[in-house]
Amino acid sequence: MKKLFATIILFSIVPINAQQIKGITGDTNWFSGWTNFKPATTEYNEPSQILAGTIKTDLKLTRNNTYLLSGTVYVTNNAVVIIEPGTVIRGDKESCGTLVITKGSKIIAEGTVGNPIVFTSAKNISERRPGDWGGIIILGDAPINKIGGVGFLDFNLNPEVSYYGGQDPNSNSGILKYVRIEYSGHKINALKELNGLSMAGVGKGTKIDFVQISFSNDDSFECYGGDVNFSNLISFRATDDDFDFTQGVQCTISNSIAIRNPYSSDFSGSRCFEIDSYDKVENVDVSKKLTKITANNITLINTEDNNQGLVREAVYVKEKSYFNINNSVVDGFSSCVLLENKIGSLPANLAKINIQNLQINRCTGIVLSENATVNQELSNWYNSDTFSLETTKFNAIELFLQPDIKKVPDFRSRNNSQLASSK
Repeated sequence: MKKLFATIILFSIVPINAQQIKGITGDTNWFSGWTNFKPATTEYNEPSQILAGTIKTDLKLTRNNTYLLSGTVYVTNNAVVIIEPGTVIRGDKESCGTLVITKGSKIIAEGTVGNPIVFTSAKNISERRPGDWGGIIILGDAPINKIGGVGFLDFNLNPEVSYYGGQDPNSNSGILKYVRIEYSGHKINALKELNGLSMAGVGKGTKIDFVQISFSNDDSFECYGGDVNFSNLISFRATDDDFDFTQGVQCTISNSIAIRNPYSSDFSGSRCFEIDSYDKVENVDVSKKLTKITANNITLINTEDNNQGLVREAVYVKEKSYFNINNSVVDGFSSCVLLENKIGSLPANLAKINIQNLQINRCTGIVLSENATVNQELSNWYNSDTFSLETTKFNAIELFLQPDIKKVPDFRSRNNSQLASSK
């Protein structure tokens, strides 16, 4: 009798994302339909309703009205504000229109691709400027690393309702989806401006996806503690940082982009990412978590021609902070990452900062320190093949499918597109 032998061939089908696609991803251009890169030329209806004072009961904003956000509007008493797709809310400059979702309350702003929800300036076309109104502030019940677990934002808010922080990392402050925030960041005093979207103690039950913040006079997205997950965020022409993290926030941000312009940058130093565990030395609880940011499939772009130096590093990391960036594209900066001088080159410190599978295009450095004496040691550390870092010098049209923001931009990488079409 013949013996039969069977040969078993083991194989696996690996999804495209597992092939380490770099930069933002998508089968189609997810910018299409809901974004706006020319808000200065967009006509909005004149306000027909005024939002002012304190909202203590559930409220629905409808698209058949245009709302004027006047003064600081607090949503309190566990109230829920629901905003219909296509609704426009215009912030008043003179009264610093600002929307504050206090701890326990919620905002449900769920637009659609064809009908995004828009928060914008109340100024007319050609008069709109960064800082025309305040912004959106969401206060939640997730942990922060301040003593006592409670914090107050330095935004001249009513302290009776503006506290944040707690013990619930899963707390839910609502939904922002297919939302645009334009021309926020009103100056409070000579040293302080509001952000586009400030999230303090916000928990991972909150859904923040498909949000574009344009022309913010300070940061676009800032997190003070909390435990959050973000995806499909766009920061466009922020004056200060695009994504700013402090107070022990635990965050995963995916498939998102920061587009910097030298004429929308602060001379004191503006970055795509700024990461810190403690925003102030006093009142910190060292037993609580340090800030930990994981960024996947991120695209960071400096649109400055020839990288003249007006925009500097893409990412700034302070000591005692964790930062992981994977499968991403960094284009046109003086360095990909700048480390605070206190970090130095100790392996225990550098182990907190992981950059993996990046395309670093038109950058003069990879990881540098404010302490220039350790830069050679940093170069030796990050030049290891284990980090899979690719340095290139492509121009924008060679790197991205459509980098012209005067059209409908598509910042997916051409390499990604070729990889996807080959599968």
